[in-house]
Amino acid sequence: MKLNKKAYENAKSLIRDGKVVRDSRDDWSEHAPSTKELSAYLDEHGEGEYSRWFLGVDDDESGTKGRYKFPFSDLEKVHRCAVISGESRASQYDHDEIRDALGDLLKRIDEG
Repeated sequence: MKLNKKAYENAKSLIRDGKVVRDSRDDWSEHAPSTKELSAYLDEHGEGEYSRWFLGVDDDESGTKGRYKFPFSDLEKVHRCAVISGESRASQYDHDEIRDALGDLLKRIDEG
């Protein structure tokens, strides 16, 4: 698992532009895009655009949807709940680079 730098830059840009939902950690299960929404987005925009919404890339996975991990948004705005949830999960599985990026995003959200 490695950090998707393109997605990290996308997230920082969205936060700078105020495209943030300042929700609480437990809200992610309600705010996360559904499988159907993710599939429709992928079909409409392609893998390059789809990948910009996930901070992790697992090159050992086949298939686009299985390859991208650690979503941070609803495909429009960065969600604080997704960042917190992802930071915890990245820490749990020793994905240090992704954990650090998510920690940075959370700091940027909370300072904004």
